[in-house]
Amino acid sequence: MSLLFSVMAYGQRYEKVPYGDFEQWVVRYITESQIIGGQEKALYVIGPTDTIRGNEVYDYKNTIWATSNALAKVMGVTKTSNNVTPDKGPTGKCAKLATQFAYCKVAGLVNFNVLAAGSIYWGRMLEPVTGVNDPFAFIDWGIPFTKRPKAMVLNYKANIPNTGKLVKGTTTRTTEFDGYDPAEILFVLQYRWEDAKGNIHAKRVGTAIYHVDKSSNGWMKDFRIPVIYGDARKSADYQPYMGLLSGDRTMYAINSKGKKKPILEEAWAEADCPVTHAVMWLSSSSCGAFSGALDNVLWVDEIRLEY
Repeated sequence: MSLLFSVMAYGQRYEKVPYGDFEQWVVRYITESQIIGGQEKALYVIGPTDTIRGNEVYDYKNTIWATSNALAKVMGVTKTSNNVTPDKGPTGKCAKLATQFAYCKVAGLVNFNVLAAGSIYWGRMLEPVTGVNDPFAFIDWGIPFTKRPKAMVLNYKANIPNTGKLVKGTTTRTTEFDGYDPAEILFVLQYRWEDAKGNIHAKRVGTAIYHVDKSSNGWMKDFRIPVIYGDARKSADYQPYMGLLSGDRTMYAINSKGKKKPILEEAWAEADCPVTHAVMWLSSSSCGAFSGALDNVLWVDEIRLEY
């Protein structure tokens, strides 16, 4: 899917991201298992306006966006999770990303109370989700991309309570611990290649990552996050959270053989290295899977790239 161009003032050229104005949404109506109530729930997808009824996995061929909203089948139980929704923005709709609990309790079969952040990203969800271990492995991360933008630009609004207390919620256990949890806006450019065994390797070419660590006073309009090319650690603007996506931040992709593989982002590229893929990720949390600040909310709108 190609990106759309528009020219803005002051000589800057911007590229609109498809559906990055969040005016169009797909609504999927999923019926959960009778054993947990059998209710019909709405799941939202960022893409061309449509309504889909039925417990079907979504085909992402018409959009570059996926979300943390998911159709799950755990131990035979069909369950939904929906923490990304359309909301009212300054001039139309926007996307609301919220950190909240997802509950599922069936006596003697399954019982979980999972803390989930609201997240949107370039790629696709590999539905149905079949467990709560390693949620990044249920995502095909990133899209083919060869351009070299100067910055990512967007409008955002944030509610970041910063109570000093975080929650970890997985399966049957919920614990509280000290810490803080900024929302995260991430846009990285990679040079990827595949070895003879089908493993996916990557070098980081461009880095634009920002942590929203406090609530905003209304909308922050035309917020600009510059892309740092080459080894971002050499930049005066480098922060520890801008590091390579490895360890518990390892992402996954489908290789040329149709197999799911971790993306081994193993080195910083030279600044002039070609770009083959881009990953965009916006989330109400930056703490990783199942941990974070309950009630963090990030609203985003009008995402575009500056050239």
